Amino acid sequence: QVQLVESGGGLAQAGGSLRLSCAASGVINKINSMAWYRQVSRNQRELVANINSDGVTNYADSVKGRFTISSDSAKKMVYLQMNTLRPEDTAVYYCNYNLRVLYGNPARTFWGRGTQVTVSS
Repeated sequence: QVQLVESGGGLAQAGGSLRLSCAASGVINKINSMAWYRQVSRNQRELVANINSDGVTNYADSVKGRFTISSDSAKKMVYLQMNTLRPEDTAVYYCNYNLRVLYGNPARTFWGRGTQVTVSS
């Protein structure tokens, strides 16, 4: 079974930086895309950034120029470098992989359990 585990969350001051990491374990044939989401309300997660297997990235407008997503496919890891943090970045951050477990199987989406990021003013 594929599992995703986030790390690197914590407390930062406004203007500071944090780096999140997400590691995948289990049998994986191909990762199509990796992403970071954050919980903005009880029932809503918003996309922060994503990166596909070609290295093409996409960012929410609110984080453009401040956050950078990167990945290491060989290690099955994705990172989120967060700079110039703001109090409104406070949230639980989740990593998300769209992947194929076995060749020929349909792609599936997996989520990590989340890591708390708190930015103080």
